[in-house]
Amino acid sequence: MKYFLIILIVFTGLLSCAKPEARKPIVRKTSSFMSESIERNKLLNKAENAMIMAKMKSDSLHQYLNSEHGFWYYYEVSLPTETYTPKSGDEVFYSHEIRSLDDLVLYEKEALGTKSYLVDKEELISGLQDGFKLMKEGEKVTFLFPSHKAYGYTGNDKIQPNQPLIYSVQLLKINKLSENESN
Repeated sequence: MKYFLIILIVFTGLLSCAKPEARKPIVRKTSSFMSESIERNKLLNKAENAMIMAKMKSDSLHQYLNSEHGFWYYYEVSLPTETYTPKSGDEVFYSHEIRSLDDLVLYEKEALGTKSYLVDKEELISGLQDGFKLMKEGEKVTFLFPSHKAYGYTGNDKIQPNQPLIYSVQLLKINKLSENESN
């Protein structure tokens, strides 16, 4: 029995010392997928920008501003004497309505109610995150967001995937960060 145990240990040791056999690397060819995806997105962005430009051209009543964040907007109510715009950590209270580019109301202001948002601290579509920082308390702004600044590829129950949107937003109140910390 003793010899059997020694032979078993030696035999096991010899097997475990065998050199491992190298495996062939797995080759994933993603460059063509990425290239195709980039081209698809470029075409989508170009088509959406053309639709938004056509919308702005047909609207002679408003003067649209181009945001450095990739969307367009105009002020329905502008308060030039106000100076404070929301900063990171401020809490904003707002109401809004969401429409398609052909002015079909997707979500009514009354149905959505008053919302609050902690600037840069909560998730929200990126267009609104950037848009709030352009607004002052009491102002009302209409934003034209390409789909990548709104719901993108996902959409939701009333918003189609890759659908550019019009947001009419009224900034009702700004609680400054220093006021939030004291509460």
